[in-house]
Amino acid sequence: MTLTPVITEHWDSPDLYTLDGYRRFGGYRALEKALKLDPDAIITTVKDSGLRGRGGAGFPTGLKWSFVPQNDGKPHYLVVNADESEPGACKDIPIMMANPHSLVEGVIITSFAIRASQAFIYIRGEVPNALRKVASAVAEARRAGLIGKNILGSGFDLEIVVHAGAGAYICGEETALLDSLEGLRGQPRLKPPFPAVAGLYASPTVINNVETICNIPYIVDRGVDWFRQFGTEKSPGFKVWAVSGHVNNPGIFEAPLGITMRELLGYAGGVRGDGKVKFWLPGGSSVPLLTAEHLDLPLTYEEMAAAGTMLGTGTPMIFDETVSVVKAVTRWLEFYKHESCGKCTPCREGTFWITGVLETFEHGHGKESDLELLVSACNQISGRSFCALGDAAATPFPAALKYFRDEFVAATESPVDEKFDPVASYIYAGAATR
Repeated sequence: MTLTPVITEHWDSPDLYTLDGYRRFGGYRALEKALKLDPDAIITTVKDSGLRGRGGAGFPTGLKWSFVPQNDGKPHYLVVNADESEPGACKDIPIMMANPHSLVEGVIITSFAIRASQAFIYIRGEVPNALRKVASAVAEARRAGLIGKNILGSGFDLEIVVHAGAGAYICGEETALLDSLEGLRGQPRLKPPFPAVAGLYASPTVINNVETICNIPYIVDRGVDWFRQFGTEKSPGFKVWAVSGHVNNPGIFEAPLGITMRELLGYAGGVRGDGKVKFWLPGGSSVPLLTAEHLDLPLTYEEMAAAGTMLGTGTPMIFDETVSVVKAVTRWLEFYKHESCGKCTPCREGTFWITGVLETFEHGHGKESDLELLVSACNQISGRSFCALGDAAATPFPAALKYFRDEFVAATESPVDEKFDPVASYIYAGAATR
């Protein structure tokens, strides 16, 4: 399968990030077309395209838009989730850096479709260059009359706010992001009510990922049939894949959904040093790992689900045979433990105990019976936390145990690290060794 640059097509143009540079390649042509359509017709077009959210969950975008109640007398909001912070994910930030106007145009069209007069772009605070690029693009668009009152004489009014996040992984969860936007501590909300009914400021809100929004101008401009020629029936379209890890040429490759990891690996120059793939993750550390035997599976939402994992953010990480699965899983759990907001007990306590037990294996203190204890702890978290962070924390170990149980068993037989004090590090870890 060949690469199909659409979003990334003109990234080599040095002035693409400017309004003039973007317009030279047809920028804002879709907006002019959209403003002449009925908003519901745009929603129908996005529904028919089959576009699915590119932020991880893969929920149908047009269907999400259709949930927003109309003629309810409340203001409607669009919020763009640009808080890209999933371990291994790096595709939204490059999009904002290279082509911020594609995001801005997508925001304007989406806001018009859902009848929102206010939009927010929530960008991770640790990436100031992306913040500056998007803020500059918004300012340029406003000066050109593309944002503000009576856009292009259509009677449609819109204001866009670029908001810098405060550096918390939990704010990538949509309701925690909303709390953060409202000036509160970023913690997930209990659902229902869902954001489409009671989101930002208790009003109907659509929350979409950066890459999702950047697809909108192309769909509106070129049509449903054009979009559906890429990908598969259930996973149509193209995807910005960010391949990282132990490859010779890590980077971003835009290709249709349905491409295999083996093909993407070829574009990434293969495994470093002519090595072999030991395991890989289709979309960040929040999805179960796969092995070399899965390299030829089509990268689609349904095929990944059938394989026991998820496509996630579509940012594959490749690991060669030099990597310890035990250490990798432990590092991921340490991340989730650190980033847990602490609001719900399963996630707050579960990540603490799982990490503690995993560290006993890493340092040679584990017991084989603790493996079932870890499985039980993961089961107690999965599906029982306020948000998906708990589910993400419960994901890495079961898959790792499924494919690499021998490594965990071997970790119980490794030389004991006398410098490691399990009692001092984690009380439960010490109890698990008695």
